[in-house]
Amino acid sequence: MTATRSHLLTALELAVAGVPVLPLRQGKVPFGNCRTCAKNTCGGRPNMKSAGPCQCPAPCHAWAAATTDSRVITSGTWAPAWRQAAGVGYHPGGIGLTVVDLDSAAAVAWAHETLPATRTVLTTRGEHWLYQGVMQSSNAVRPGVDVKSLMVYARWLGPGTGRMAGLPSAVRALVVKEETTPARGRVVSSVPERADWDRTVATGCRHTERYVRTGLERGLALVRSHTESGAGSQAFGVARFLAAQHANCPGPCQLDAIGAQIIAAAVSVGVPEPYARRAVTNGLSVTERGAV
Repeated sequence: MTATRSHLLTALELAVAGVPVLPLRQGKVPFGNCRTCAKNTCGGRPNMKSAGPCQCPAPCHAWAAATTDSRVITSGTWAPAWRQAAGVGYHPGGIGLTVVDLDSAAAVAWAHETLPATRTVLTTRGEHWLYQGVMQSSNAVRPGVDVKSLMVYARWLGPGTGRMAGLPSAVRALVVKEETTPARGRVVSSVPERADWDRTVATGCRHTERYVRTGLERGLALVRSHTESGAGSQAFGVARFLAAQHANCPGPCQLDAIGAQIIAAAVSVGVPEPYARRAVTNGLSVTERGAV
């Protein structure tokens, strides 16, 4: 059986069981938007946070494309994605679950000491702990720990082992309102001092200055666009993506300066500096443990 057919069959089996699924490409990430939906010009799928008119039949808009409709999953529009698929993703919030994604041995040890036992799924670098119940999702709630439930996807790596427990308050407490922009006039932290990325210092970077600066500016714009909520998680994602681009550079690449600019962008839209710094630090650590 080919990998493509295997992923498709897995998706169909999950869909029959009521699990909303989507194809994942190399790198364990969703497929990019089609030309019609590029840069979200379509307005976004109706079930996204910023609901829009899009009814795109393609697997666009990441987690929002997850479906249990076998006709959609086997459609000609989804077929090219399945031919390139490297895995299957699912929307945990769509089936009433929360996934605590433990991305290191240290994170797994912390979970054993802190959280109630529940169903566990082994991953390439750690474990997924599954709980019954839904909540807000957030990345980098602590080193090596993401919480995945509403408005995100998780990789399907099997049903796991053990009895599933109810969502405990200890997990809910991991996701606080730190990302929410404060009311007008209220200041939670000042923009930290930072040094700009400098080609003369980044002597071991294999990329051109234009490439680095263009990617950084796009990332900073994404963080600044989250003026109501989500800027902290976006900062983590931007840091992780940019760090992955430098994973094969001999170094130094001056990632500390890149990180400082991301932190400053997050703080400028209301993210408390300690949270922004923690999220960006965790995101940049991708260069130490490999691309995710």
